[in-house]
Amino acid sequence: MPVNLELKAKCRSLSRAKRICREIGARRAGLLRQRDTYYDVRSGRLKLREINGKSFELIYYLRGNEKGSRYSKYYVLPLRERRVVNRLLESACGVRAVVRKKRELYLFENSRIHLDVVDGLGSFIEFEVLVTKGKRQAQVLMAFLRKRFDIDLSDVFAGSYSDLRGQGQGRWYKS
Repeated sequence: MPVNLELKAKCRSLSRAKRICREIGARRAGLLRQRDTYYDVRSGRLKLREINGKSFELIYYLRGNEKGSRYSKYYVLPLRERRVVNRLLESACGVRAVVRKKRELYLFENSRIHLDVVDGLGSFIEFEVLVTKGKRQAQVLMAFLRKRFDIDLSDVFAGSYSDLRGQGQGRWYKS
């Protein structure tokens, strides 16, 4: 399973975050409109992601809900279309939550910087550092991003967007 180091926090100013992305040399990789359907599974999290209504992927991940940066193990399965998969998973597992967001994606070294506007929740910033050069390198890069973007611990949260909506509380996998 691939591994990344993640941190998600409330974003007080998307325009400031975009400016910092430019200052550090992050490359803008696009604007994504995403719809994530979370299913009720025994362990981990399983979601079907629609991207700009054109591409689809099934994502399964194991991640603790600690506040701060945390490691996540994941699988991503690209799909041709979502309807049949969604019906199958909805029937077999049930839907836990649906989250819609607009995501501006930036790439910096071996990290992804997400500037998200989540329907009904507000603006967020998320860092995903791919653990491709070892955990120490991932931690150093995460510390750099957190400091450069001035992320206050009080703005960091532990769960997923579905948790913030008051949905999906309870049986999520804890590593």
